[in-house]
Amino acid sequence: MRVRVDLNISLDGFATTTDGTPEDPIGEDWMRLVAAYTATRTFRERVLGDTSGAGTTGVDEKYASAYFDEVGAEIMGAGMFGLHTFSDDPSWRGWWGEEPPFRCPVFVLTHRSRPDLEFDNGTTFQFIEATPQEALERAVAVADGGDVRVGGGPTVVRDFLRAGLVDDLHVGIAPLILGDGIRLWDDLRGLEQGYEVTAETAESGIVHVAFARS
Repeated sequence: MRVRVDLNISLDGFATTTDGTPEDPIGEDWMRLVAAYTATRTFRERVLGDTSGAGTTGVDEKYASAYFDEVGAEIMGAGMFGLHTFSDDPSWRGWWGEEPPFRCPVFVLTHRSRPDLEFDNGTTFQFIEATPQEALERAVAVADGGDVRVGGGPTVVRDFLRAGLVDDLHVGIAPLILGDGIRLWDDLRGLEQGYEVTAETAESGIVHVAFARS
């Protein structure tokens, strides 16, 4: 069992964007940030339900496919689930509709109590208030020997990295400048120590940097 993180970040290190509006809460910058990932065959199939085989199949696809491999449980922050935007909507069930791509237990870290959500494809969302260590213990207990992925956002990921809980960190660095948002690397000086670091450039221009602890 390994604890994994996969994030898309900008060249200046931001993993969130700031141009969302009430009419368009995602915003154009976020779609630019994740454009290479959303173009992959795995994303189109796993998230969009497109089984035609369409989508890119190069280096970006290799990392997109690995994103879902052998994950037995997921941990995410309230923002990733959408609670920062839809906190007052009791009917909100996440960004992914009735077919969330996780297909495993998901623990959403939040101070707000909400009932569990269950979906037919095996995805369950449990809303918990917990430290990184406590959340990880709960995720490991239901992962059935699979890996635990810390899905984001960057504030949650930094908490897990600072606690020394992450075995594998992969970042897809997009060649764009966002200038504002939440940076992944703040307060993580010397993070690379103790990891083997590799980098690979995709056809899209995304640089995939992987930190792996032996």
